[in-house]
Amino acid sequence: MAKRIAIVEDEVAIRENYVAAFKREGYAVDAYEARGPALEAFAARLPDLVVIDVNLKDDVEGGFELCRELRSRAPDLPIIFLTARDSEFDAVSGLRLGADDYLTKDISLPHLMARIAALFRRLDAMSKPQAAQSRITRGDLEIDTDRMMIAWQGQPIGLTLTEFWLVHAMARYPGHVKNRQQLMDAAQAVLDDNTITSHIKRIRRKFVAVDADFDAIETVYGMGYRWLSS
Repeated sequence: MAKRIAIVEDEVAIRENYVAAFKREGYAVDAYEARGPALEAFAARLPDLVVIDVNLKDDVEGGFELCRELRSRAPDLPIIFLTARDSEFDAVSGLRLGADDYLTKDISLPHLMARIAALFRRLDAMSKPQAAQSRITRGDLEIDTDRMMIAWQGQPIGLTLTEFWLVHAMARYPGHVKNRQQLMDAAQAVLDDNTITSHIKRIRRKFVAVDADFDAIETVYGMGYRWLSS
């Protein structure tokens, strides 16, 4: 069965262009022009991935609000922002709300399709047995790759797919510094330095919410990040 993508975009021509492009790739597509109709439809059925613009008609921050509501309903749902708003502040805001990717509309269609395919590969991993070690324990950290779940001190940590693979990449080899390219490869995504930094900060906050003394992720300035042995 074809994966279902929902796109929430208020400009008709742009929306139709992306709908056509997704259908050419074999996806089923639902399209919405505003936050309200999208949320109403999602209450009945969630898609496999959502692509959201930030500005939705007169709702200037509508995309951000939609992302926040979707993430609270479905922690594992892949969410991509696709917008003309290209400021670092907006990108960081989107990622902090839990989006898996933040892209601007100058991205080429082949590049966009590659990013979407990468997210779906990770989504498929949730339902397939892992040939490699499926459970990793590092002190208070537990990783279950079969279920795509991470726990700290026995408490589940609600991570997005991107965040899950970033933690997995670091914790798999404690003490080893993972540079930007290695983290991108692990996340199966193209992430710039600021985006990686935003993801790491968000990951830390989620662990600190469970354990105020959490300090297992170390920043190695100029090199990358590593998971400290315990």
